[in-house]
Amino acid sequence: METPRREAFRYHEVEQHVLRLIDSKQYPPGSRLPSLRAVARTLSASLATVCHAYEELERRGVVESRPRSGYYVRTLPSPLPVPHSAPAEEEEPREANRSRLIATVLEAVGNPQMAPFGVVSPDPSLLPGKKLGQILAELSRRNAEQCVAYETIAGNAEYRRQIAKRACEDGMPTRASEVVATTGAMEALYIALRVLTRPGDNVLIQSPTYYCFLQLLETLGLRAVEIPSDPKHGINPADLTKALSTFEVAACILSGNFNNPDGALTPDAAKREIVDILAARGIPLVDDDVSADLHFDAQRPASFKQYDKKGLVVFCSSFSKTIAPGYRAGWMLPGRFMEKALEVKATTNVCCATPTQAAVGEFMRLGLYDRQLKKLRSAFQTQICAMHECIGSAFPDGTRVTSPRGGGVLWVELPAAVNGVELFFKARARRVGIAPGSIFSTRDRFSNYIRLSCCGIWNPRMEEALRDLGRLARELT
Repeated sequence: METPRREAFRYHEVEQHVLRLIDSKQYPPGSRLPSLRAVARTLSASLATVCHAYEELERRGVVESRPRSGYYVRTLPSPLPVPHSAPAEEEEPREANRSRLIATVLEAVGNPQMAPFGVVSPDPSLLPGKKLGQILAELSRRNAEQCVAYETIAGNAEYRRQIAKRACEDGMPTRASEVVATTGAMEALYIALRVLTRPGDNVLIQSPTYYCFLQLLETLGLRAVEIPSDPKHGINPADLTKALSTFEVAACILSGNFNNPDGALTPDAAKREIVDILAARGIPLVDDDVSADLHFDAQRPASFKQYDKKGLVVFCSSFSKTIAPGYRAGWMLPGRFMEKALEVKATTNVCCATPTQAAVGEFMRLGLYDRQLKKLRSAFQTQICAMHECIGSAFPDGTRVTSPRGGGVLWVELPAAVNGVELFFKARARRVGIAPGSIFSTRDRFSNYIRLSCCGIWNPRMEEALRDLGRLARELT
């Protein structure tokens, strides 16, 4: 018997079934797709569910309906090629020194005047602000004294219970006592590195990687050892082994699921192998997993933590990309490092804000999280499809772009003549936010790349801004 959670995503499974039929070329562009009743019979789904799936695919521009005829595969322009991955090279560890440019990029955070391609944050209209406000108000009335008091260092009990329950459903057997609440995922990463490293240590990262990781390494006096992240295949365990044989590494920070910025998804088998390689050497792994819930396939991909047998994987995540960035609701599973993590947490900010933890915990207890994810996934997929089409027609010849299976970013490789930093400043002057590729590595290998956020609701203003960005890129060629 199907679980309620699976039933809630039944339409998504139908949608993925139709997409597989199209991707396999069984139904080429212009051909008529199976009828709603035929798909309902094949998948044992309700007619309403199949209808919902087809309507969603039509809204995303994948199929089109024709009166009294049915649904047909829409004819789309040829997809752009995927960007090249960084070469695997034996280079000495480097200090991260991108802070000034990163700070300039981050000035776009919370600025409604900028076209929202520079910062990965869902459009407020996609977030459950009203419902969270109602929950917060009710909790404040019902538990007034508790809401203004300090929370425990480890975090709100209900918040941790709900996270543990969710982790168990995602294949990570977890007790509430093993969860530590944090102020966003960045504090979780900060605590992890404080626990696992000392100034001067080498930390292995994938390249490209999230620029805030580089900021964190710089702040803590750590050096980066980079291995390639391939947009199609993620991290190659062979590259990891080679780096570990060459350099002394204190810890790793890796994003196996929809890496920011290249959207790379490391296969589950490779994740298992990576965990085993590190465990054999006793090297801890910080698993940054903030985007895994934003998968577009029917099933959530595995996390590194699922293969952890020795407690060496420190899992870090947050609800900033899914529920409420402003609530700063993050969390971590420190594994065998729990005692030290609580010590660092207590000397950093004592505890997280009481009301917001309680509100997010109640939001999840009420079963609202899956519904929220469904809305986000649909909006992000729609925007990614629209941006692909727009980039193909507006950007210079030779442009490459990723086709991620989850998350909310596109990694764009521009012709070699285009300097991403120069394009960033020209776009900024025209109130178009982007992130230049050079801030995602300590090396100078992504100078003609940019990252674009896809976390909004596609609209004419966005399309105009993206076409304007394409014109600027053409000028720089």
